[in-house]
Amino acid sequence: MRRRKAVLAAILATAGAVATTVAVLGDATVASAATTTFTPVADTYVDNSVTGTNYGTSGQLGVDNSPVKRMFLRFNVSGVTGTVTGAKLRVHTDDVSGAESPSGGTYRAMSNTTWSETGVTWANQPAIDGATLGSVGSVTRNTWYEVDVSSYVKGNGQFSIGVTSSSSDGADFDSRETGSTAPQLVITTGTSSTPTPTPTPTPTPPSGDPVLVGAGDIANSGSGDTATAALLDNIPGTVFTAGDDAYDNGSTADFNNYYAPTWGRHKARTRPAAGNHEYNTSGASGYFTYFGSSAGEPGKGYYSYNLGSWHIVVLNSNCSSIGGCNAGSAQEQWLRADLAANTRSCTLAYWHHPRFTSGANHAPTTSVGPLVQALYDNNAEVVVTGHNHQYERFAPMNPSGQLDNTRGIRHFVVGTGGAGMYNFGTIQPNSEVRNNNTFGVLKFTLHAGSYDWQFVPQSGKTFTDSGTNSCH
Repeated sequence: MRRRKAVLAAILATAGAVATTVAVLGDATVASAATTTFTPVADTYVDNSVTGTNYGTSGQLGVDNSPVKRMFLRFNVSGVTGTVTGAKLRVHTDDVSGAESPSGGTYRAMSNTTWSETGVTWANQPAIDGATLGSVGSVTRNTWYEVDVSSYVKGNGQFSIGVTSSSSDGADFDSRETGSTAPQLVITTGTSSTPTPTPTPTPTPPSGDPVLVGAGDIANSGSGDTATAALLDNIPGTVFTAGDDAYDNGSTADFNNYYAPTWGRHKARTRPAAGNHEYNTSGASGYFTYFGSSAGEPGKGYYSYNLGSWHIVVLNSNCSSIGGCNAGSAQEQWLRADLAANTRSCTLAYWHHPRFTSGANHAPTTSVGPLVQALYDNNAEVVVTGHNHQYERFAPMNPSGQLDNTRGIRHFVVGTGGAGMYNFGTIQPNSEVRNNNTFGVLKFTLHAGSYDWQFVPQSGKTFTDSGTNSCH
């Protein structure tokens, strides 16, 4: 006999807030939860190039570092009953050219909850003096973005949030004057559970050689990781991450909120590497908890596995957090022993911090030099890293960065998983291909005795890079 489920939904509108409660009844019991959405009672921004101007009635909110613009939001939360189990701030970028930015800002709590929307200027602005609540990565126009503010908003009261940016290419958001795209504070009460993302069926691999595909610098509140996860939906094989998998802090909440809904669809076939943002949470505990045994032993984070005729090595370049990467360190000794025991004909390694890079934000990481030396001494073919949010391919080089077409390792920087792009600085010797305006993934097809690489761009972009090399 067919069973039916009744769904009851009640929507309650109040001044400045909309509450929605959903309960599912029938043969399966589902936990109920209520959400209440508040719009600001005040919002504005200030600009250090016009210190006496007030923007309290503007339809736009700006955040920038040149000129410096700071954004202020104030909410009056009332009528909430029950235990608050979550709170999210939602902001919407303006639908105008120039609203996009590499950074949507850093969001902090404020102690001042009485500032005047129509009275605040640069000269008398309230202090942004509270805890950091989160940040938003790259933003595009006409898009919603979220910040988890559960640590700050725990019930009824007045709450102020200030927003700053370190980017000189600022972002523009809609203010409360715009109506439907005004900022929102969404509060959840009652019991609810984090939904487990529905795993995407792994694409059926073609008969033949194994595929390794992935990128670094992946999941935040922007849309880049959504675009790259969609690419993985159609590429079979093993997925790698090159670190900074879940911004900003690699916490359990960051993985659940940002990584799980996108790249998390492919968790079952992923072999990750840890980045520096994972270690913003003590011991990278959020990372090791989320990935489990697939991430290697907690406290180490380096491990190896085989794909066909290839040996794959995953290293941890957060050297100070694991006892160093220097010659004689535990990781370097493990690496040399692992490579000495390897019987596969070709070797690829990946980790987060690049030994060679032309990126402007992060200089080449010399501390991983001993790891590169060990790989070179054992005739490795490829090293893949991230950290700088861009794509760069180098010619085969020795550990000193000199061209070596006989035994050299080809280095790829693939920080293109979804976090906002970075600029290039001084172009390093032997850099062959560069791009910093296209999210995408790097796909390796691993043959016996050779490999193909292909940069697969996000939908709508045309940049790509591909080639073939033999193993040593």
